[in-house]
Amino acid sequence: MAHVTRRFNLRHLRGTPTSWISYTAGGKAKRAGTGLSFWYRPLTAVLSEVPVDDRELPLLFHARTEDFADVTVQATVTYRVSDPAAASTRLDFSIDPYRGSWRGQPLDQVAGLLAELAQQPALDLLARLPLAEALTTGIAPVRQSVADALAHDTRLTETGVSVVSARVVAIRPEPDMERALQTPTREQVQQEADRATYARRAQAVEQERTIAENELQSQIELARREQLLVEQRGANTRRGAELDAESQLVANAASADRLRTTATAEADADRVRDEARATGTRLVGLAEAEAEAARLAAYRDLPPAVVQALALKELAGHLPAIGELTITPDLLSKLAGRLG
Repeated sequence: MAHVTRRFNLRHLRGTPTSWISYTAGGKAKRAGTGLSFWYRPLTAVLSEVPVDDRELPLLFHARTEDFADVTVQATVTYRVSDPAAASTRLDFSIDPYRGSWRGQPLDQVAGLLAELAQQPALDLLARLPLAEALTTGIAPVRQSVADALAHDTRLTETGVSVVSARVVAIRPEPDMERALQTPTREQVQQEADRATYARRAQAVEQERTIAENELQSQIELARREQLLVEQRGANTRRGAELDAESQLVANAASADRLRTTATAEADADRVRDEARATGTRLVGLAEAEAEAARLAAYRDLPPAVVQALALKELAGHLPAIGELTITPDLLSKLAGRLG
């Protein structure tokens, strides 16, 4: 909107680059154009402001299809005032010279006109289409029909309004009908989801089976290796026992050889000792015999009395010690008799 300031009894208007402003005083056009800025007297000034920028008009209206189904059309129309001078003469774009605001609602009139002109071709087209076709392929034909109707309308041309573009955002049925139409798709999607779930479960079962088989194979391999380990341990134990037996046999043989050698050495030593003892005994016997023979030879030449004295001496040497000796007459008689 234009910006109006006060200076005494005068007013100053400053427009914008997107607003077309006309200033008329006394029935004569004083100024007209965009981006104007001027002084004026509010008692004699007639001002009009027409926006020339692109504006969006959202539309929402109901229609009925060929099979009597209600649908809601959501569209957007982009328009602009291409001939602001003509628009100012057809619609009330006048502004208050004191405040700079519109006295009426000209843009609402433009919006109402565009809505009516856009609805009519859309209603005519949807009335010839069944609901399913209108929902699936009806957006493009409706958009084209609305754009053509707005582009060739003489009233818009005379008003100085041109349509930049027309867009149909959506065509939606009633909520109950929409849910009913979505049911097959929802069921199909649910079936696909169930199929995917079943496939995932089957894949999970297959993976579990594979894992179980791998675990079983691992257990079998582990059992086989344990068997090999037990067999190897048994073989090692048996080999150890054989080696121990061989070592014990060798030790026993060595001990037997040692004992045999020791026994042989001891037997040889005993034999040598016995031989030496026998030799010594023999030599001693020979020496004693020779000594006895020499003694006997010495005794042979001695008189009998001397021999008897020596015998008594020898006998006395072998008799026990006699503390007291009692000689009776009988004893002396016998002794004398024996000596005689």
